[in-house]
Amino acid sequence: MATPTALTPQDEDFPRWYQDVVAKAELAENGPVRGTMVIRPYGYALWEHVQAEMDRRIKATGARNAYFPLFIPESYFAREAEHVEGFSPELAVVTFAGGEQLAEPVIIRPTSETVIGEYMAKWIQSYRDLPLLLNQWANVVRWELRPRLFLRSSEFLWQEGHTAHATAADASAFATTIHRDVYRDFLVNVLAVPVFEGFKSPRERFAGAINTITCEGMMRDGKALQMSTSHELGQNFARAFGVAFQDESGQSTWCHTTSWGASTRVIGGLIMAHGDDRGLIVPPRLAPTAVVVLAVREDDALDEACTDLTSELRAAGVAVERDRARGSFGRRVTDWEIKGVPVRAEIGPRDLAASTVTLVRRDDGSRQSVERSRVVATVQELLEAVQANLLAVALERRNRATHDVTTVADAIEAAQDGFARVPWGLLGETGEDELNHHAVSVRCIQRPDGSLPGSADESDLVAVVAKAY
Repeated sequence: MATPTALTPQDEDFPRWYQDVVAKAELAENGPVRGTMVIRPYGYALWEHVQAEMDRRIKATGARNAYFPLFIPESYFAREAEHVEGFSPELAVVTFAGGEQLAEPVIIRPTSETVIGEYMAKWIQSYRDLPLLLNQWANVVRWELRPRLFLRSSEFLWQEGHTAHATAADASAFATTIHRDVYRDFLVNVLAVPVFEGFKSPRERFAGAINTITCEGMMRDGKALQMSTSHELGQNFARAFGVAFQDESGQSTWCHTTSWGASTRVIGGLIMAHGDDRGLIVPPRLAPTAVVVLAVREDDALDEACTDLTSELRAAGVAVERDRARGSFGRRVTDWEIKGVPVRAEIGPRDLAASTVTLVRRDDGSRQSVERSRVVATVQELLEAVQANLLAVALERRNRATHDVTTVADAIEAAQDGFARVPWGLLGETGEDELNHHAVSVRCIQRPDGSLPGSADESDLVAVVAKAY
């Protein structure tokens, strides 16, 4: 029997529970400068798996990875007024370096539209150079007044994609492809988090964009978390940075550009969407360790059996780890439960005598004794079952806490512990102001059936509203 986890219960203090999980699962710690974080090996292993899954999907769209500077001249931001106004409160600026005052202040990148736009202008001459599809994995700095590990930090890790296209239709189609084939597919099928998808309202759009597509997940406390965004930038940045091309008739035309990104915030989403009072629960398709093998007590025969099983699982392609910690069995089980490893394989004296292994699921706690010859096949079946169950449970929870309403007052009430869907035409600026006054915001605008609109001008659109991180 596992010993208590000593985590604050979710229903007692959800923010405190979150902090407990981040600390006790050894995911991250606060850095030496306020708002920064040190990502510990287990937390970074999760991020590496996020990177691998997203990077494969990004490359499948035709985008290629590149890298651009961390330091950006201040003058670049001044060229796109709406962009600099949107980011101004979050900018970190270097004015002194190399022992002297800089002639021009340097901004530590909060995002890279400006510097990438500068180089797109150099690399694009004709329609034959389009589309130009770029992505980079990097860190960015946005000075955060109320930091929280993974969710809001002054420095965080992410990928940011930037593309240039010949037409508005091509740019819009590519932004939608990224949203659908990269972000939504990853979030639903790997992270096991169902998302509301739709357009951001004009006041919630990315600074300088003409349209922003978002994926919004519901956390276990009923709040929303923006988990990815894809932006159509129109020709705003192209004009500011001279990103033009000669079309087939020889006419010079501004490109249409996009940008899109997801960050280490998805780790925060993973914690809050699936975690329980025993700690983290990691979906098998994301898990650095999908199965942990434990001996019930220190014993040479048990140790040998665990080592053999670990090798067999690894040979079958399972991400497995052999527990080699000292101490009580209960304490070791608790530590692995806090880390959210999907399946435990336990071997004790009775298992050894009967040629069986006890398999325990992290998601529902169920246990079964399995013949040794069937363990690998059963583990593979269990991992798929855990993956499917996490998505089903999260979807059921989200649906139960989402309410269709017809008034702003009812939307505000429903958003106190869940989501509300209200006719977009009913809100307007006044309705959105009223929501914001009660710390509720429009998370996205979608069709009544929950699908992504073809345009913001469609009739009968629905606004999904909630409190948000």
